[in-house]
Amino acid sequence: MLTRKQRDLLIYIHQKMSEDHIPPSFEEMKNALGLKSKSGIHRLISALVERGYIERLPHRARALQIKKLPEGFEPHHNDKSKLAHVSREINATHEVAANYNVDEVPLYGRIAAGTPIEAIRSEEQTIQLPQGMIGSGDHYALTIDGDSMIKAGINNGDTVIIKRCDSAENGDIVVALVDDLEATLKRLRRAGNKIVLEPENDDYEPQILEPDRVKIQGKLASLIRTYH
Repeated sequence: MLTRKQRDLLIYIHQKMSEDHIPPSFEEMKNALGLKSKSGIHRLISALVERGYIERLPHRARALQIKKLPEGFEPHHNDKSKLAHVSREINATHEVAANYNVDEVPLYGRIAAGTPIEAIRSEEQTIQLPQGMIGSGDHYALTIDGDSMIKAGINNGDTVIIKRCDSAENGDIVVALVDDLEATLKRLRRAGNKIVLEPENDDYEPQILEPDRVKIQGKLASLIRTYH
């Protein structure tokens, strides 16, 4: 059984797609349901996908296909024909997008490569990458804020692609969550029974921490740099 918010979102997506054949944006969905953040919409869509009401089509932002409507909701006859047309349109769009050979990953926000900052978990944007740039697995992107990793070739303003994982090898560059509050990008070292989060800049000191204070959130998979 769907929650009220899940049902409302599903019907809203259906109605919008019946009108103009294009799934609504996260901003439109957020406003329609009166939510404060787009992350709430992401959770609702994930729940609808898990329950088989919606399918995400890969390689393209806003590519959603409605698989079924809520129990007790009966669309008008014209809506049914429009819904079938929309599904065909989205499938055609998916085929075209696939020819561009791109992968899409969520951009969560900024992460400090100098002093740790509060962990950011906001899936409000996505970025597209050439297919093959990242391997298998779940990935996300972060924008670097700081210069503590410059000797590893990671500069302020770069975008790093992170492979989600909860463990890493000695020497890996990782996203580490410290005390469940602050996230930072550092090289992981183990020294006896301690965890060392090591910068790649001589102006910064390493952090030496008890293992239970550190959670690995992912490790560096790739890097994107924009020259202005």
